Amino acid sequence: MDEIRISLENGESQSFPKGITAGEALERLGFEMVGSAVAAKANGEMVDLNRPLKEDSSVEAVIRNSKEGIEVLRHTASHVMAQAVQRLYPAARITIGPAIENGFYYDFDIPDPISVDDLPQIEAKMQEIIQQAVPVERQELDRQDAIRLFSERNEPYKVEMLEEIDEPRVSVYGQEDWLDLCRGPHLLNTAEVKSFKLTGVAGAYWRGDERNPMLQRIYGTAFFSKKDLKRYLQLLEEARKRDHRKLGRELDLFSVSDEAGPGLVIYHPKGARLRHIIETFEKEAHLRRGYQMVMGPQLLKTEMWKKSGHFENYRENMYFTEVEDQSYGIKPMNCLAHMLIYKSTIRSYRDLPIRYFEMGMVHRHEKSGVLHGLTRVRQFTQDDAHLICTPEQLNGEINGIIDFALDMLELFGFEYEIELSTQPERRIGTDEDWERATNALVKALEDKQISYELCAGEGAFYGPKIDILLKDALSRRWQCSTIQCDFTLPERFDLTYIGADGEKHRPVMLHRTLLGSMERFLGVLIEHYAGAFPTWLAPVQAIILTVTDRHQQYAEELYRQLLNAGIRVEKDFKNEKLGYKIREAQLQKIPYMLVVGDREVEAGGASPRRRDGKDLKLMEVQEFIRLVQGENAVTESILKAN
Repeated sequence: MDEIRISLENGESQSFPKGITAGEALERLGFEMVGSAVAAKANGEMVDLNRPLKEDSSVEAVIRNSKEGIEVLRHTASHVMAQAVQRLYPAARITIGPAIENGFYYDFDIPDPISVDDLPQIEAKMQEIIQQAVPVERQELDRQDAIRLFSERNEPYKVEMLEEIDEPRVSVYGQEDWLDLCRGPHLLNTAEVKSFKLTGVAGAYWRGDERNPMLQRIYGTAFFSKKDLKRYLQLLEEARKRDHRKLGRELDLFSVSDEAGPGLVIYHPKGARLRHIIETFEKEAHLRRGYQMVMGPQLLKTEMWKKSGHFENYRENMYFTEVEDQSYGIKPMNCLAHMLIYKSTIRSYRDLPIRYFEMGMVHRHEKSGVLHGLTRVRQFTQDDAHLICTPEQLNGEINGIIDFALDMLELFGFEYEIELSTQPERRIGTDEDWERATNALVKALEDKQISYELCAGEGAFYGPKIDILLKDALSRRWQCSTIQCDFTLPERFDLTYIGADGEKHRPVMLHRTLLGSMERFLGVLIEHYAGAFPTWLAPVQAIILTVTDRHQQYAEELYRQLLNAGIRVEKDFKNEKLGYKIREAQLQKIPYMLVVGDREVEAGGASPRRRDGKDLKLMEVQEFIRLVQGENAVTESILKAN
């Protein structure tokens, strides 16, 4: 009998008959947590525990509460859901059903719409399938055989996908009479899907293209324990309360109008003021750290975008127009104008590094199906910078950006995680340049002893990148800060500097954002604080409430004093009961309410009340001003040059 050699990460190895399954190999090699394994990796490939091994393999267990283990669970749960849907709705056609960060979804083409009211019935059918402990079985088929099989089953979306696949053989997974095209891996049977919940429904175009049929997407989540599921559902309910679209309306911050167009944000006075607060202090912080502020045009000739590689690699995300028979691209990024500024004069090594910063408005063609409030839009503003330096300065500049970004996140109270993304399939530049750029980013992270997750193949088309993902109050991850190392565009645009030897040399360029898209960051910020912004950030820091009309004259004087001191203040002098005015101010989440009655008029002072209901003592107006100014001083540490 043919034998193969199987080894574990710890060095244990043994010969087994060819065809032994991954799960059996783990058990016989004495893997201590074999009962916690839900899948395995064989020579780095994710496989089912019952996958026969046919060659010498290094085998690693995928355990249940690991990131990959949870993905296996959720992917299996999506298949159970799809099987349940097709049992209840035989006319439903299946498309795709992946695991996602917080759960899973499956898209269906169903003649009759499904609503959230139908989800309990689908959950009940899923529970039946789970209780039956249906085996999840994998088959490998010739691609043409798979096309015939799914054609016979009247699954046109699967046939379309198969016709685009290059591989001669494909894998399918079945549960009784139900079948799906899938790479896997999966749990061994449906009984292992114990704790799940369907969480919502939505519309989604096939492949995200509005020209394609509208599908119905059903969302769900699954965990290995009921306790974890309960905790997640509590967070989900809290997230609904914090939804920035809901709070944006209630706090009168912004709107998105069908009249104006989807994905285009209209800022109301309070929302515009909130942006102004962030952008003003961020501009000052950049100036103090040696950045130079610049501005580029919204339109650049299409030839420029071809030269940069954007036209070839990114044009599906761009808008184009013509002016006097000349084609222009509306900028999706700010880097091209910054390179033209650099090229406008001869540069010496003594001039470097140069750090250009722009609050740059950009436009990107996002499909309507993915637009979402502030967090996914078509027009947005980035706190964009491009640092041009010598190769010798590269490490120091990357380290400086990391420090700046982490300082900013700390100011807003965010924790973070870091990812390193390497070269994608679609890219420009030489392998040598990509290696140099990747090594520079790795070195900076290692110098700072910062751990990171490797995301192979997810870099920008012109260079690898570090992404700093902030974690909000609900532990959700958001990509905002990014650092991209680029040896390629300086080559394409012939950027040079005169070195100490009097010769021309090629600089390196770092593309970076700190908060990223201001729109996305504001959406995250609204949800992080549940709309109750800290005093330094609140668009309205205080509101003056009169008890009766006779207190209005003093209230007006107080209003002017606070305005002149730089306090963001509003007034409510309506002829309403004081309790009503206080409730309204609390709903607007204003940090301080200043009630003006007889006592305040007589003392010439103010009686602050916090939004949490705590009353402060009667104080002089200047004392209150100092109180607010002290809370505003939280930004001072960021404004100090490093």
